[in-house]
Amino acid sequence: MTRVAVFSQFYHKGSEHFIEVILETLFTQNIQVCMIRELWDLLETHHISIAHADHLEIIDTPDENLDFFISVGGDGTMLKAVTYVRDLNIPVVGINTGRLGFLSTIPKEAIADQLTQLISGAYRTSERTLIQVSTQGLSNADQSWNYALNEVSINRKDSTSMIRVDVWVDEEHLNTYWSDGLIVATPTGSTGYSLSCGGPLVHPESANLLITPIAPHNLNARPLIIPDDCVVKLKVSSGATHHLMSLDSRIESIPNDSEIVLKKAPFRLKMVHLPETSFIKTLRDKLYWGEDKRN
Repeated sequence: MTRVAVFSQFYHKGSEHFIEVILETLFTQNIQVCMIRELWDLLETHHISIAHADHLEIIDTPDENLDFFISVGGDGTMLKAVTYVRDLNIPVVGINTGRLGFLSTIPKEAIADQLTQLISGAYRTSERTLIQVSTQGLSNADQSWNYALNEVSINRKDSTSMIRVDVWVDEEHLNTYWSDGLIVATPTGSTGYSLSCGGPLVHPESANLLITPIAPHNLNARPLIIPDDCVVKLKVSSGATHHLMSLDSRIESIPNDSEIVLKKAPFRLKMVHLPETSFIKTLRDKLYWGEDKRN
């Protein structure tokens, strides 16, 4: 029997409707459904009762016996879902009940139809690169999950002044960036923070990493695309004693002059795509490409 897990990290008024549609669709298809406890506790906190609750298996963490992991929310929820799936090789399905949704591609209006297609096998998966972080500055929590699907970013802390970020690629000094910070992104993360800072769009199945400065004072500093088998080393100095490092949405305070080493993770994340979804279609839909009246 197919076994899936359902997860969400936020509750907004009316969002239980989407959970109900998901559960109804899955149970109709005779699917064994688990709910991550974080979502279950969220529903209980808001006094939300849902149909079929007696048929749910409540689990703290997923295991390798899951066929799919369903993330319900926006791209932030998808990034949190990755910390549950980790290296278990479970395909992740993103249902977009948020706003932009580059990662969560199933629209809320088509949940029943597209989940039915999923169960029938009408889907494909793409494998996404993650970045592995090594530094002595990580807390015990992030040492157990020192990976990022979108990006690792360095930002100033306790200061409005620029910070200095020295960058090496495969032990060769690349540049010294005077800026508000620096982003090292995966192709998946090219549509996130990196894009907001002027970074390029990169197809998520490309074998690259992106280095994007944040508001650089060096006017000739530009985003750079490198092969994803390169090792990137960073060292930060500033007027403050610490700087911030974020792994997707998880933030750590790191002492200045710490050596931060970034490289491709030894595993990949499987993301599910239905026939109606693709990266190219998402670009057209989300960025309104092709909307020029001359077309």
